[in-house]
Amino acid sequence: MYKRTPLSAHQLKPLALFFAALTVSGSALAWQPERPVEFVVTSGAGGGTDTFARTVQSIIGKHKLMDESIIVSNKGGGSGAEGYVYSASSKDDPYKLTFGTNNEYLLPEVGEMPYAAEDLQPVAAMAMDEFLIWVNGDADYASAKDFIDAAKQNPGKMQFAGSQSKDTDQTLVSMIEEATGADFRYVPFNGGSQALVQLAGGHVDANVNNPNENLGQWQAGMVKPLCVFSPEQLPKGEPVYEDKGWGDIPTCISQGIDISEYRMPRTVWLPADAPQEAVTYYQELLRKVSETPEWKDYTTRTVQTSQFLTGDELEQYIDDNAETVRKVFEQEGWNAS
Repeated sequence: MYKRTPLSAHQLKPLALFFAALTVSGSALAWQPERPVEFVVTSGAGGGTDTFARTVQSIIGKHKLMDESIIVSNKGGGSGAEGYVYSASSKDDPYKLTFGTNNEYLLPEVGEMPYAAEDLQPVAAMAMDEFLIWVNGDADYASAKDFIDAAKQNPGKMQFAGSQSKDTDQTLVSMIEEATGADFRYVPFNGGSQALVQLAGGHVDANVNNPNENLGQWQAGMVKPLCVFSPEQLPKGEPVYEDKGWGDIPTCISQGIDISEYRMPRTVWLPADAPQEAVTYYQELLRKVSETPEWKDYTTRTVQTSQFLTGDELEQYIDDNAETVRKVFEQEGWNAS
């Protein structure tokens, strides 16, 4: 009869390493898409969130970061609520990756929504979109301080255009009023592009659009930026209009507006009950996207700050951001409850 000889410790070590490697490999591949993934975009075609999602889609395809194909669905009704409701209704579906902003957890604060913020779980934040005060290109204001001083002399008369009511734009205008003592009239429009048209045409006095939304009109001299709600000035770059570029815009806090930072995160979500393995998979996928030259080109072109957040760090950001904005909602009486 064949007699087995016990393996020595020296012989067992390579086998242990081999099986450990198999275990790690199996764990790493615990979940990956086996059919097309739907990118649910909480804005209309051509909007900032749409561009965000389609940029991610393009980078994944170019670098072959995922085997399965991607289908983009635009569901932007109700400031993005349509998209969040659509995804939240698929409670454990790991194939609905939703692209949005902080509207996911702010919309239920100000309106009766058919979803709760907890119906979706955050996967990642990939960039921070800046906010600026813009005025008409022919306006006499040389600085944000001049603009605020003029508003104080004409309380309730100067008009701030914005995208929708009780959203990020109106929230910021309310914060400006609180920080400066000025009193503005907020005029909501159906999206940032319409607010820009009104400003460029001289029908309103200001808006607080993101850099990319107003870029073309600034290049044409139809609007001009007064300050940016960022703790530091934006990076230096090529001139946009005449001899002035993004890096030449002063911070709003340096202009006497006591708001050091106001940014909108570009966020990605999954239904609340989607498996953790899927969350981990998409986090690593999006991290790879954020490390490509194409992503850097996108954030530079759209004047966003590339900032990749996941896990506890992202949860803390959401908590802090929600608390800051919730104070404005309470002050203005916007709370749904």
